[in-house]
Amino acid sequence: MRESCRILAAALLGLLCSACSVTRHIPEGQYFLQKVKIEDDRSTPRKERITASDMEKYVRQTPNKRFLGTNFYVWLYEQADPAKDNRWNNWKRKIGQAPVTLDMGLTQKSAENLKVYMDSKGFFSSQATYEVDTVSRRKRATVTFRTRQGEPYRIDSVSYEFQDNFLEQIVLPDTVNTLLHTGDIYDVSVLDAERERIAAYLKERGYYNFSVNNISYAARMFEKERLIDLRLIVKQYLTGYDERGLPVMDNNMVYRIDRINIFPDYDPTVARTDTTLLSRLDTVYYRGLNIIYEKRPNLRPPVLRQAVPLYPNYVYNSSQVNRAYSDLMALGYFKSAKIAFEEQPRSADVTDIVSFIGASADSTQTLYTREGYLTCNILCTPTLKQSVKVDLEGSTTSSFYGLKATVGYQNRNIFRGAESFDLSFTAGYEFMKAPDARRKRATEFGVTTGLTFPRFLVPWRTGRFRTVNQPKTKVELSINFQDRPYYARTLSSAGITYMWTNSRYSSFSLRPIDINVVDMTRPVDPEFLGNTSNKYLINSFKTQFIGGLSFGYGYNNQRKNLGGNATNIRFNAETAGNLIDAVEHAFFSPAKGKEQYTIFGIEYSQYFRTDLSVSRKIMLGGATALVGRLYGGVAMAYGNSSSVPFDRQFYCGDSNGMRGWTPRTLGQGSVANPHNDFPVQTGDVKLEANLELRFPVWGMIHGATFFDLGNIWYIRHYSGESEDTVFRFDRFYKQLGFNTGLGLRFDIKFAVLRLDWGIQLHNPNNPSGERWIHNFKWKNTALNFGVGYPF
Repeated sequence: MRESCRILAAALLGLLCSACSVTRHIPEGQYFLQKVKIEDDRSTPRKERITASDMEKYVRQTPNKRFLGTNFYVWLYEQADPAKDNRWNNWKRKIGQAPVTLDMGLTQKSAENLKVYMDSKGFFSSQATYEVDTVSRRKRATVTFRTRQGEPYRIDSVSYEFQDNFLEQIVLPDTVNTLLHTGDIYDVSVLDAERERIAAYLKERGYYNFSVNNISYAARMFEKERLIDLRLIVKQYLTGYDERGLPVMDNNMVYRIDRINIFPDYDPTVARTDTTLLSRLDTVYYRGLNIIYEKRPNLRPPVLRQAVPLYPNYVYNSSQVNRAYSDLMALGYFKSAKIAFEEQPRSADVTDIVSFIGASADSTQTLYTREGYLTCNILCTPTLKQSVKVDLEGSTTSSFYGLKATVGYQNRNIFRGAESFDLSFTAGYEFMKAPDARRKRATEFGVTTGLTFPRFLVPWRTGRFRTVNQPKTKVELSINFQDRPYYARTLSSAGITYMWTNSRYSSFSLRPIDINVVDMTRPVDPEFLGNTSNKYLINSFKTQFIGGLSFGYGYNNQRKNLGGNATNIRFNAETAGNLIDAVEHAFFSPAKGKEQYTIFGIEYSQYFRTDLSVSRKIMLGGATALVGRLYGGVAMAYGNSSSVPFDRQFYCGDSNGMRGWTPRTLGQGSVANPHNDFPVQTGDVKLEANLELRFPVWGMIHGATFFDLGNIWYIRHYSGESEDTVFRFDRFYKQLGFNTGLGLRFDIKFAVLRLDWGIQLHNPNNPSGERWIHNFKWKNTALNFGVGYPF
């Protein structure tokens, strides 16, 4: 073993030394570009300072990427023999990188680019200089760019010029939302954003052909005062050229939608190659939609009508077009959708006009502009109707490992109404490796089925919900059998969930019917009960009936800026047993000899549970991100229950939370004696915080380093349980568990496979004085497998 370590260390040392010797093939008089630095202007206030990271993309030369601080990729490239053309040499050149050498022409151009960029941000007296160091290291060059911003130019006034006078009464009332304000620093990017804002505003009001090119700026600069008078010019539309080649301008045209053609089974390959396709197509007209199909439609017309909020003779509205696209894709039946418009030619002797008197217009004068019509073609390509997926999740420590597999089947159009039928089978196995564990194995088997409808299923007409985005109804049934070392039980559930979204980034779910039955197939082993005096835990393992409702809210603005900063918020609240309890108290009494009420002979649960998760992703570069999350949850039993059901309690430790522990092995609080060998630590209160740095490693492989802290507690003291298990504001922070670790992510496009190795730093369940872990031991670590990012 010791000899193997020596060989490995020698190999690594040789690799590092070889990776450093990348200048052997650099010709004399040339220099390997080792590093490029940008020094921003620290004399400029932080709020107005242009940071180095903002200017990096304007530097024309960048060094080779590095691996573990070495020039590994250059070294690998140079190991390839250019005289040989084989797989091994081609692999070296493909993975490696040719060395980047210093180019003074590109360096000068980079300095010019930095100057132009600072000018565009309003710093017209800026300077960009550079320094090249070729002396510190032989045949290596370090380029340092230094910037000075100077005093900025600010906007002194903003005025408007309307060459299209019809738009004056539409645009001026909306200037309350303008991005241009007097006193702001002149910034070309803000000017461009204002053009885009006005263009988007007009596209929502019928101006299909209006674009940012219809808006320009004129600026007058006062160098002494460093002020700029800004004039925004709204141009007319270019209709063509006259016989002398001069442009012919006219007011921008307002458009209405005429025909709406939808192709629900569009195949772009067939459309391009099959010349007889058009002769085989039929059309069904349904409430303004021309549904064009071959043989018979795979989707019923009402489903398409509900997903397309466009109607003939409606004024063109870009936001409604975007909503139509989102709603079509939300059906889950299409893999792609394209909405295209064509201007309809109008007869020369027919001129349609439209009038509009804006809020700022003269009430005695009516302005007119021309009106045109559009043909809307919606091309939808279906995805695979049926699919199968397999998910694997595993975790392990020195004394415990577990594996869980799920096989799922999906049919996306089972009744020709874009209904999604899901069926999944789950199997899990857990094993205690500790030699003193008397019972080592636990198994789990489950079946879940669900049917999702792309509309609200309610016993009344749903016209009032037409403004709701992407309404869905999901009906679910499931049964799960768990055979644990100290008990066996069957979990059955049924429920109906209504889901919808708003026009931006929020999603909602309401589950008015949520029924769960916990049947203790094999009661809790007396040996287990004998090892614990915690009545709360014992009561949570009773046969129970859970009937209640729940609500969920989610916010995710990742779609606003793909690959950029993002915020994710999730809130859930559920309550159970209140309606049942009211009826029971009004008309019935508890069974003789029992204190609790029952339904169907089973005690029903009564509790409240809520949790909130807030995460934020901050991009630090092209593929490097810092992600943080805060999580809190609380549950409380009352009325007919003395404990929250075991499956509704919180736990710590898994691939998505405290990654230094396996599930249900941390907590409660700082109690020093777990209940038994098998993990059952759960609680009423949970607090958790996570911080993770994600970075690229090589190709599809990404890395992460993370830090987690958290724990669970009981909300009140229970007989037979330590006071250390109860959440108290004056001491909870002392009872938090800490862990750090490293992770690998394999991005295979359609999924992210994740491997996280967590190492405990502070275990509050260890005896006092031994909670901070100084000596590395395998038992204080956990290896977690997962699919997707943890948060």
